[in-house]
Amino acid sequence: MEVAEQEACQGYASQDILSSPLTIDPSLPLPHIKHHVVDLCKDMFKEWSNLDDSCFLVERISGGITNLLLKVSVKEENRVDVSIAIRLFGLNTDNIIDRQRELQAIKYISAAGFGAKWLGVFGNGMVQSFINAYTLTPSDMREPKQAAKIAKQLQRFHQLEIPGSKEPQLWNEIIKFFEQASVLGFDDIKKQKTYETISFAEVHDEIVELKELTERLNSPVVYAHNDLLSGNVMINNEQDKVYLIDYEYASYNYRGYDIGNHFAEYAGFDCDYTFYPNRNEQYHFFRHYLQPERPNEVCYHLPW
Repeated sequence: MEVAEQEACQGYASQDILSSPLTIDPSLPLPHIKHHVVDLCKDMFKEWSNLDDSCFLVERISGGITNLLLKVSVKEENRVDVSIAIRLFGLNTDNIIDRQRELQAIKYISAAGFGAKWLGVFGNGMVQSFINAYTLTPSDMREPKQAAKIAKQLQRFHQLEIPGSKEPQLWNEIIKFFEQASVLGFDDIKKQKTYETISFAEVHDEIVELKELTERLNSPVVYAHNDLLSGNVMINNEQDKVYLIDYEYASYNYRGYDIGNHFAEYAGFDCDYTFYPNRNEQYHFFRHYLQPERPNEVCYHLPW
């Protein structure tokens, strides 16, 4: 990261961010959510506090396991329409996502020009600028042109310097998930019987073995996205710009893990691993990652 960029990040991160104590239940139907969203907007943005509710248009953009994303368009008389994005954290997601770590990091990530501009926080979510772009599908992500763009952006992302521990978080997260998974219980008898067939002792031993194996690789530790699936990549074709979004799982981690996890996402939610990138597709990605401006100059010293 260049010195000027670091200073810009530090300056932005020290600025006051808008905040509100209000919360919004993400499980409510959209018509009911809208009323709460309008109240939130008026509370956070004082210039909107006296607007009529009819000036606000609330639309659902996407919704996943961990959050619900809404677009809010505000129309004022004789003014250009303004749009913002409101992300509601999913219920009980604090059990699997370190929200404090996410909010700490997003200040710096946003200031470095990744994703949307961070505008504020509220009781169970955050407010950002709206990105005029579309999310990719797994098949989009596999296209050579798009893969090259993603590789270039990921290389930039891996150069971020975020305050805090630089210990790779992969194994800490796996152990946390393992501990939570090993004490579950289900009211559904069939599910409970299936759950009881899992040998968590064997799973634990495999985790330990894999950790020992990966430690031999000496993979560089970088600030990693850790969830680079197609839905977290947005493209604006008019500006020829790629956005890497959603940093809920971002942390310092092994570079090889972040790239390998991204390749696994070529399989999509159907987990069709016949789409996992072959050697040539991987090399195409690596060339644009290692030398974004001169990818054809990258040479490989292969053992075969």
